[in-house]
Amino acid sequence: MGDFKGFGPKALGFFKALSFHQNKEWYDANKSLYEEQVRAPFGALINDASAGLAKKGVALSGDPKKALFRLNRDVRFSKDKSPYKTHAGAVLTRSGEKKDINGLLYIHLDPQGCFLAAGFYHPEPPVLKDMRKSIRGRPDRYRELVKHLKKRKLVLSDEDKLTRLPRDFVDVEDEDLVEALKLKSFIVRAPFDDSELKSPKLVDRVVKFGCDVDPLIVWGRSEDMR
Repeated sequence: MGDFKGFGPKALGFFKALSFHQNKEWYDANKSLYEEQVRAPFGALINDASAGLAKKGVALSGDPKKALFRLNRDVRFSKDKSPYKTHAGAVLTRSGEKKDINGLLYIHLDPQGCFLAAGFYHPEPPVLKDMRKSIRGRPDRYRELVKHLKKRKLVLSDEDKLTRLPRDFVDVEDEDLVEALKLKSFIVRAPFDDSELKSPKLVDRVVKFGCDVDPLIVWGRSEDMR
């Protein structure tokens, strides 16, 4: 067993309280709670999950000091000037760098619902176009990917998809490919509950999820798309 023993029993409670106390004074007075029940366990989870994925031959990892997103919000261009996020998130990537564009595995801790997600969120237009070309040019490969995910009870999210086919792909007629070409992201999600949140077994859950979604990430960064 690794260093991760589960998030603290007050981890979600911290974020619930923070949503009502959006000020530096409250945060400073409760910073130790965040450090002990959220940040430190998250770092251990990242370490243990990275090691577990490496043993499975899956190239997804993260640095505990860099993979976790900051709690402070960037309010420069937002109407909402609340200084703190009310959730925590971290990413594992191919290179281990947070800004790696070649796919990611994301871990989200939130009183409103915890989940794992993976894939490509709003890839840059040239990358998205390559993905769409691959779907049209190698439909069997894409369908095998969808079949693989479905067997693991994972479905590509259709959130924020286009209402009609992109202009360069209007020649496609197969319904499943039409719907795929409307996607602006290629992401799958899997929720996890409070009991998993507080258990060392969450590491195994992350590792299994990483193995399940690896074909999606490999598909999205394949050199034959470029």
